[in-house]
Amino acid sequence: MNDFLNAIDDLVKEKGIPKEVLLDAIEMALVSAYKKNYGTSQNVRVDMDAENGNFEVLMQKSVVEEVEDEFTEISLEEALEIDPRYQVGDVVEYQVTPRNFGRIAAQTAKQVVVQRIREAERGMVFDSYISRQGDLITGVVQRISNDTLFVNIGNTEGILVSGERAACEKYKINDRIKAYIMDVRKSSKGPQIFLSRTHPGFVEKLFELEVPEIEEGIVEIKSIAREAGSRTKIAVYTADEDVDPVGACVGTGGSRVKNVVDELWGEKIDITTWDEDPKVLISNVLSPAKVEEVITDEDEKAATVVVPDYQLSLAIGKDGQNVRLAARLCGWKIDIKSHTQYFGDEEIEEEVTDEFDDGIVEL
Repeated sequence: MNDFLNAIDDLVKEKGIPKEVLLDAIEMALVSAYKKNYGTSQNVRVDMDAENGNFEVLMQKSVVEEVEDEFTEISLEEALEIDPRYQVGDVVEYQVTPRNFGRIAAQTAKQVVVQRIREAERGMVFDSYISRQGDLITGVVQRISNDTLFVNIGNTEGILVSGERAACEKYKINDRIKAYIMDVRKSSKGPQIFLSRTHPGFVEKLFELEVPEIEEGIVEIKSIAREAGSRTKIAVYTADEDVDPVGACVGTGGSRVKNVVDELWGEKIDITTWDEDPKVLISNVLSPAKVEEVITDEDEKAATVVVPDYQLSLAIGKDGQNVRLAARLCGWKIDIKSHTQYFGDEEIEEEVTDEFDDGIVEL
């Protein structure tokens, strides 16, 4: 058993599993081995010496007035013969270790302990990653199966399915990859760590890496709307009047945002300023389009936005992407109207009337 204990010590150092967990597993394994090999239903426990590996199998029986189950109970009369201090309700323990039990116990114990060690390792991996849900992680593509990437992230494997990365992103085995820890689940084969590169949180974490003001809490990302592989809009805010939140995210010469864009394989990023006034916010999030007027309906949380005629296509965006992302970013329904669509002939009539009033046209 000394060799076995040495092996346990090695595992404690190598895997970082608490020694108490492993010793408890060994003792439970020895109880199982005893019951399996000696066909007993008696209450037994195993007391193991952690220093030398010696162990004792101890039978436990409750002290009762009248014995109904001889495997679990002992009469008060018999108990008093062992020790005159016993009373009804006490538990009597005495050694029942068989002579030839050592070899059988060691073999059985090793099998069970290996399983317990595996379970303990899985539990520790799960605990370490469940607390990191929502974090950024870097790994190496280990294998690829049906467009699913299995990423080596240290002491376990992360799963990145094709739907959680942009269509333009292509990876090979041994490529380094950054990803967002989206979900951590338990399974019969151990913890499953699901990764994402399309999640809006991935963009947020990338900006935290590049922008010290965000990491320090000076600049806050209030909202993100994203269509992975194509375009992302983010709204940022700061309470510090001396800090330009957009400029902090863009960086000198665009260096900070460029690093994020490069990590996202060229995805376009619009950075705008967050405002508590919905009219100002909606005007901001429709960037790069210029806005003439915003008419809001607070009850419906809907807005009609008027833009110059020549800005209509820009405000809507290709396939409606700009207004769609803007609406998601601010949480408002947005209806875009060109100047002519909204004001129509009414404004033309007003202009003609004004001309008459000003005496430009005389009758």
